[in-house]
Amino acid sequence: MSVSDPIASLVVAAQGGDLRAFAALVERHWAMLVRVARSVVGEAEAEDLAQEALIVAWRKLDGLSEPSRFPSWVTRIVFRRSLRRARRREPDVALTSLGDPGHTPDTESALYVWQVLSRLAPRQRAVMHLTVVEGMADSEIGAALGISASSVRVHRMRARERVGELMKGEQTHAGF
Repeated sequence: MSVSDPIASLVVAAQGGDLRAFAALVERHWAMLVRVARSVVGEAEAEDLAQEALIVAWRKLDGLSEPSRFPSWVTRIVFRRSLRRARRREPDVALTSLGDPGHTPDTESALYVWQVLSRLAPRQRAVMHLTVVEGMADSEIGAALGISASSVRVHRMRARERVGELMKGEQTHAGF
């Protein structure tokens, strides 16, 4: 560990029981962890899931042998817990219900995008969200999800194919 690595220094202190050091780590990484959770489970559950994952991270922190790897380690914890949660539930709203009265165009568009994404496999959904919404590079997404940049590209390609299939199916059901 390098003395000039503030993340590693905070991790070592937190491993020694320093709650303030762990709080500093959480503060530095909170926004990213919530974005990763949001990419899989949506806005409503993202912060709760990130908090749950941070409790797990605190409990397992002693097992982190390379303190400088904390950002990718904790991000993978969030991502894996998000995947588990996403696999246990069904999408909240069917795509065909988006034409219901009462939706403003902006709300309807945002809901439509989320509902299309919610029909993707969780890893594909995460890749698409982190690419399109968060503007992350393939290498950043790969590090966050614990996969290679080439796997990110494959998941993105498959997600785009699936979105195309879903949109064709919705047009057929809507009578277009």
